[in-house]
Order: sequence, then C-alpha cells, then structure tokens
Amino acid sequence: MKGYTVKEFPEKSANSRIVKADISLKDSVNIAHNLRGMKLSAAKDFAEKVIRKEKPVKYFRYLDSVSHRKGTGPGRYPIKAMKAFLDLLNNVEANAEFKGLQVDSLVLKTVTACKGGMVKRYRPKAYGRAGEFFKDQVNLEAVVVEEAEE
Repeated sequence: MKGYTVKEFPEKSANSRIVKADISLKDSVNIAHNLRGMKLSAAKDFAEKVIRKEKPVKYFRYLDSVSHRKGTGPGRYPIKAMKAFLDLLNNVEANAEFKGLQVDSLVLKTVTACKGGMVKRYRPKAYGRAGEFFKDQVNLEAVVVEEAEE
C-alpha cells in the first residue's frame, strides 16, 4: 500500500494511519518506541495512564534536559501526542474488528512516527519585517497482528 513503511502485510493483520498530525515529532518517536511490541489492550491502557499523568513515557532519544521520573528514568507526559496515538490505536482496533480478527490477541507489530509536511506561516515583526513560523507535522502508522493462542 502506498504510504506505509511495511512492504507486505501478514495475513491476519490490520493497519491504520494518521497523516499530518499537529503533534511533536520528538515526543511521537519516543511514544512509538514504547508502544512497539505491546498487546493492543495494554497499549491503550498505557496511553490512558499517560494522559492521566499516572505513568510517564520513557524517553530513549532527544534526552537533553529531560527530567528523570521515579522508577522509569528519563521521561515525560506528552498528553497531546498521546491523544493522537490513542486515536490511532482505536482506529486500528476498529479495522481489526471489521476484518474479523480476535481483538484480545492483537499485538502491535509496527508503530512508527515520521516527519510529515510543513506548514509555512509568517508572523509580522517590528519595522515592517516578517519572521518565519514553520510547523512540522507528523505521520503515524500502526500495524497489528493476531497472535496464535497458546
């Protein structure tokens, strides 16, 4: 499929994308790193705990001036970015239900966050000048795979 990082999708899988999300790229890269490999239900629970500021997202990249959290190490509570990821997880769950997959046995195989487009704006400044105000956008994607019950 055009636009996905995964070239071939497994047989029992579902996928979802959010394009041009207005969130921080640095936060979303760290969130994707934390969610990758989790069960879908555990990932949704983790996202809700981060939004309520009960559990921090552990940062592994972009660590400059990131405070340590008790029992986690360097981490933050990126609420706006996590809400976008929660929407992504809800979308991929709905797609899996539509395909007839067992929602209880879904595992996040791929979770990626990459740079999307750029919104170019200009702000007026003193003496008739203008300053650049560019915003990066983020593309999110998730692929879940149904794992066999043991």
